[in-house]
Amino acid sequence: MEIRHLQSADYDVLIPQINEWWGGRDMAGMLPKLFFNHFKNTSFIVEDEGKIAGFVIGFLSQDQLDEAYIHFVGVHPDYRKKNIGKTLYETFFTKVKGADRKIIRSITSPVNKTSIAFHQKMGFVMEQGDKTVDGIAVKANDDGVGNDRILFRKEIE
Repeated sequence: MEIRHLQSADYDVLIPQINEWWGGRDMAGMLPKLFFNHFKNTSFIVEDEGKIAGFVIGFLSQDQLDEAYIHFVGVHPDYRKKNIGKTLYETFFTKVKGADRKIIRSITSPVNKTSIAFHQKMGFVMEQGDKTVDGIAVKANDDGVGNDRILFRKEIE
């Protein structure tokens, strides 16, 4: 398997597959083409014999100069449990350290228990929320009305 930077052309390959990767959940709308055109230097793909096995889209904050943000990560169902997500995050962490950023942020939905566990395993901590959903602190309406989110933060040494 190889790791490379995201390319604009990856959009046309990934978008038709994304909802399938999430078991039919409508996720493609969270990945507008602008991410593939403007965040290539901080976003990565893992390929296996030319097939996309996983990807991470992240960027350096333009306003919080000590922060970076992971917007989206996905691993093809056939490649799960093979440390691809971990490899992608560690690749992003290295990039962030090289840019002298100290904090990485990310969010997820309270229903995405796999994402919550993954972020905690990768050293992210949940930030304080303003309400509780299924015993987890969430920020109410963080992503629009009715779209509560768990806010994650990881400090990089």
